[in-house]
Amino acid sequence: MPLIICKEFDMAVTIGINMELDFTKVPTPAYVVDERLLKKNLEILKSVIDQTGCKILLAQKAFSMFSVYPLISKYLNGTTASSLFEAKLGHEEMEGEVHIYSPAYMEEEIDEIISICDHIVFNSKNQWEKYLDKVKQSGRHVECGLRINPEYSEIETDMYNPCFENSRLGITLEQLKEINLQGIDGLHFHTMCEQNSDVLERTLKVVEERFGSYLHDMKWINFGGGHHITREDYDLETLIRCIKHIKDTYNVEVYLEPGEAVALNTGFLVTKVLDIVESKMNLAIVDTSAACHMPDVLEMPYRPNIIGSGKANEYPYTYRLGAPTCLSGDVIGDYSFKEPLKEGDRLVFCDMAIYTMVKNNTFNGMNLPSIVLYSEDEGMKVIRKFGYEDFKMRLS
Repeated sequence: MPLIICKEFDMAVTIGINMELDFTKVPTPAYVVDERLLKKNLEILKSVIDQTGCKILLAQKAFSMFSVYPLISKYLNGTTASSLFEAKLGHEEMEGEVHIYSPAYMEEEIDEIISICDHIVFNSKNQWEKYLDKVKQSGRHVECGLRINPEYSEIETDMYNPCFENSRLGITLEQLKEINLQGIDGLHFHTMCEQNSDVLERTLKVVEERFGSYLHDMKWINFGGGHHITREDYDLETLIRCIKHIKDTYNVEVYLEPGEAVALNTGFLVTKVLDIVESKMNLAIVDTSAACHMPDVLEMPYRPNIIGSGKANEYPYTYRLGAPTCLSGDVIGDYSFKEPLKEGDRLVFCDMAIYTMVKNNTFNGMNLPSIVLYSEDEGMKVIRKFGYEDFKMRLS
């Protein structure tokens, strides 16, 4: 079976995939999610659940393609949300628990949040005290937690580091000492981003040193997200050992809420070459925008891999790929190919299921990519196409 090599943040990831996948049969631009690859990830996550008794939730902030929620619900324990809308999506479209965390909740939304969520995690003493009575009076069994900030993280980029100096995310140990914990069922921390289990192991040592005395009185602890569990080089044994250690030591239930790990390397973005421009280097204009359709390319930044391409000058023909927007920096990257590109050629970007559909936008009136699902039963199926009305109705 042929292999596709996808490079994510300069790390090679090998994906086995049957090349009957025919990208010429989808509209462009289009996100294409391969159900087989999604199942492969879900089976890994389910194996962790089965071996440890932990619970794993889909973090919808990374992947919210709800047409595959029925499949995901066969493997995972529910969803976690960052907003009312995400919570409603998980509640409506997927079986299992519904969790939510926000740095601050809106008064006009909290009643609905309480009515559909099983766990609500608060970010501060003020938020907990403000909504405590509402939770108690709701008549529902809602478990409440606090997000803690262990003031330890190995994330090097501050933009993605929840524990950088003066972070608004989480309660420090000193702040926790001032909070009445009656009614608090669990603690939540999120300190990782695309990292391996060795980072989790070191982080847990800090969490135990600072918050271990509180854990003995809790029902659960949530390890948050950022665990790259389905990455090829991920150390599952260390993760399993960490989960079992915390469960056994503190007699608590352990939750994890990965987003990327669920849909990592399961999706593609198909684009078409619109024009070739000759300058001091060859430029290719494509019908996909980094700013609109894969914003992390500019925000991280990183260079997504294209099937059959190489780095600049690796192959005979090098092009800089850019979008048809007015933003001069809307450049995807420099790529080389064995043959010259021509108008109408299709290019396929790897690992485009996560943080793409959830973050895209219609800047410059760019249309949103279609959403396509490939399954062995139905082949390529267009789940959703977008058009002018989708652009227009977002504006007024």
